[in-house]
Amino acid sequence: MTGGDALDLAGRLAMQAGLPAPRDLVRLSGGKNNRVFRVGAAHVLKLYHWDERDPRDRLRAEWRFLRYAWDRGVRNIPRPLAKDDAAHAGLYTLLPGAAPAEVSAWHVAAALDFLLAVNAAPRDPAALDPGSEACFSLAEHVATIDRRVARLGALDPAAPLHAAAQALVAERLAPLWDRVRVSLPRGEAPLEAMARCVSPSDFGFHNALEADGRVAFIDFEYAGSDDPAKLVCDFFCQPQVKVPLHFMPDFTRRLIAGLGLDTAHERRCHQLLDAYRIKWACIILNDFLPLGSSRRAHADLARTEERCAFQLARARAKLDEIEGDPHRGVS
Repeated sequence: MTGGDALDLAGRLAMQAGLPAPRDLVRLSGGKNNRVFRVGAAHVLKLYHWDERDPRDRLRAEWRFLRYAWDRGVRNIPRPLAKDDAAHAGLYTLLPGAAPAEVSAWHVAAALDFLLAVNAAPRDPAALDPGSEACFSLAEHVATIDRRVARLGALDPAAPLHAAAQALVAERLAPLWDRVRVSLPRGEAPLEAMARCVSPSDFGFHNALEADGRVAFIDFEYAGSDDPAKLVCDFFCQPQVKVPLHFMPDFTRRLIAGLGLDTAHERRCHQLLDAYRIKWACIILNDFLPLGSSRRAHADLARTEERCAFQLARARAKLDEIEGDPHRGVS
């Protein structure tokens, strides 16, 4: 889509939202999966990545989550204004700020407050579709990670540093997953409906904006109904703006209590942490997959070789956490 086409689309969505037609767009940096434009001084146009090999509807997930949260009075999120399903595009309010460079106790408390507000009564996880790769039993968590590990058996031979990535998967990642996999409990029944939560998914401070002593949250294209344990593990595993692990016990305890669940759900969060470290190592290595190459090209990220080297180092560091975690077993 050309700049002129995007401006025309922004104009149609602005009209739908009862706003003046924009005169220009400014491309914003940082979008990994989407093209994002500032529309005037107060709005954002998102053009969502779409690929036939990836059936996720990012626009639908983000729009429905924002409507759900906005209808419950949550205001530290973008307001959804208008969308075009055929064009995979949405218009939202623009929020000020930048991601925090370091995460403090105050930031973690703000994240917890946000999750509890989104899940406040009347809580209705069934109102949303399952989140991206939602898991409602330990067996589903294992199957999801099995699929991701298996997918890394077909790395793109044209990707930079392909041989190094292939060796990391074969010599470290796959054997570590075998070890973690057999350590997980078995025979757990699927989660009941109200043991699930409304999850922003991919939740962390890489998707946060801090300004004027306030934290807002953005980017909910994977959101939906999910397992609270997956939400917690993702929050403490995402590698871009790391959340120190010493916050995990209190954060987990307060979230699970706020959802009205018992301590068995708290234990599951800790039991699944190493499994999610493996999953995040797989996610980090997506750049070495053919689909990953397509998605990065859509977002127009340059310096592919430099990025692949960086992601390879990140994946190694994530695997290192499994053996170097002093908090393993905390519950």
